[in-house]
Amino acid sequence: MARPVKCRKICCEADSICFVPLGIQPGKAAEVVMTLDEMEAVRLVDLEGKYHEAAAKSMGVSRQTLGNIVEAARRKMTDAIIKRKVLVIRGGEVEKKR
Repeated sequence: MARPVKCRKICCEADSICFVPLGIQPGKAAEVVMTLDEMEAVRLVDLEGKYHEAAAKSMGVSRQTLGNIVEAARRKMTDAIIKRKVLVIRGGEVEKKR
């Protein structure tokens, strides 16, 4: 039996975001759904340049869990870009930081 997912702390302002490739009509293309915690992990590691240990502490997860989240997020972003899919960012077990 799988362990329950811990609530992850994020700083994201939006509840959902959608990126659509040029020339593609939303609703007519395949979608890739990325969770808000995946976006937060990529933001901390790739945009802010934080080490995994610091990013994991900020999100309230282990370093290994953060690494798994980042890997999944990068895979989804790459899939959306290479295969011209709509990237939708929403959901996940998250708690917004104050």
